[in-house]
Amino acid sequence: MTEVARVPDDTHRPPAVILQLLDKLGLAFQIRMDHPSLSAAQRVQAVLLEDSVGALLVLYPRSQLLDLNRLAELTGRKLFAVKPERLERMLGKHSLGSLPGLPPLTSSPCLYDERLLQEPRLLVESGQPGVLLELHCEAFRSLLGKASAARFGEVVANIRPNLNRPNDDRAEITQAVQVFTARRIQQRLEETIEIPPLPESAQKIIKLRVDPNATVDDITGVVETDPALAAQVVSWAASPYYAAPGKIRSVEDAIVRVLGFDLVINLALGLALGKTLSLPKDQPQHTTPYWHQAIYTAAVIEGLTRAMPRAQRPEAGLTYLAGLLHNFGYLVLAHVFPPHFSLICRHLEVNPHLPHSFIEQHLLGITREQIGSWLMRHWDMPEELSTALRFQHDPDYQGDNAAYANLVCLAVRLLRNRGIGSGPQEEIPEDLFEALGLSREKAEDAVSKVLQAEVALRELALQFNTH
Repeated sequence: MTEVARVPDDTHRPPAVILQLLDKLGLAFQIRMDHPSLSAAQRVQAVLLEDSVGALLVLYPRSQLLDLNRLAELTGRKLFAVKPERLERMLGKHSLGSLPGLPPLTSSPCLYDERLLQEPRLLVESGQPGVLLELHCEAFRSLLGKASAARFGEVVANIRPNLNRPNDDRAEITQAVQVFTARRIQQRLEETIEIPPLPESAQKIIKLRVDPNATVDDITGVVETDPALAAQVVSWAASPYYAAPGKIRSVEDAIVRVLGFDLVINLALGLALGKTLSLPKDQPQHTTPYWHQAIYTAAVIEGLTRAMPRAQRPEAGLTYLAGLLHNFGYLVLAHVFPPHFSLICRHLEVNPHLPHSFIEQHLLGITREQIGSWLMRHWDMPEELSTALRFQHDPDYQGDNAAYANLVCLAVRLLRNRGIGSGPQEEIPEDLFEALGLSREKAEDAVSKVLQAEVALRELALQFNTH
């Protein structure tokens, strides 16, 4: 009964348990390889949710965002994504690498968005990552005999994150704050969202950054006035990542012999800002820890900057800092909207097919990039940083300070394609490599070199995590 397209090897075949199930059900299907060009409306997104009552398999098209609030209204249940460990155990029993959208496979009840059945053919995860099952709509309908139908998804095309209008950021942030405080706000935005002032140590470091006459003695003096920062700089220099010969005996020794003035300035500034807003206690499951991602991104950008043609290279220290702070808006969101940050985390877990900007736009009306970039301007940080944070997900950005935003965009996508970071993998257009004067091979080589030092980088990231 089954119709199987010719495939080269077992890595491109559905798992045996899926083939047996489809054969038992007498369903005709074809094998399709995953590709970014496939229609999102035809792609069946499967997510396993649970609450105290039990588990629920939810199916909806990838052209939609799963709205947990609507699901709660429909079902009367407060459902969240099943813990990753439990899902891995369940899939592991059948040697599956991903969750197939096939209700007969699980004993859980199923709820599906009825708009799935508007497509003539549907593409379902097979359980082997990258391998899809193409089913006629009627064949898929036959799998839903015991399932319930409803409309609970938000069409992604209706959600429009502000990707390229930074002049509207202030008004949109104000509006979002008004909505979530449920009162009219007359004060200036800075008072409204109660962002803490820039730390004194950070203010001193910024002054040194822009002082052409600043010396090693100057930065040593600032670092040594903050014992935690001093200990940090010495331990960075002693890290296996920098492989310094001999013992590091002082802050000055760390700067002169190992790290250099520029790197210390930017690491110290990143740490000072990081201490201003504490890491949220809640976070999405299956996400790279905040400082791990920050350190990896900064290190990759450092390598990419070095690989650029000398005449095109932006300021290396600032590109490193842009990598370190690229996701700073995440911390700001947690600080400004604490009761709602948990809701954002839960939606990120059940919508792994979508970039976070769509979820944040849907729930808050703004994105972390808007609010992070705004804060950089509010703190009078270099304009290059504000631009890098604001346009980091726009591979086509060509405005002022484009190299900074382009480098962050490239580094984040390269790392995500290696499993570091969160959100779906995205294509990297050739134009982005050309804009930076890099070949795809050179860029991938920069990532590989960083990941070869992964253990040492994790040690550096853990030092940030203690604050």
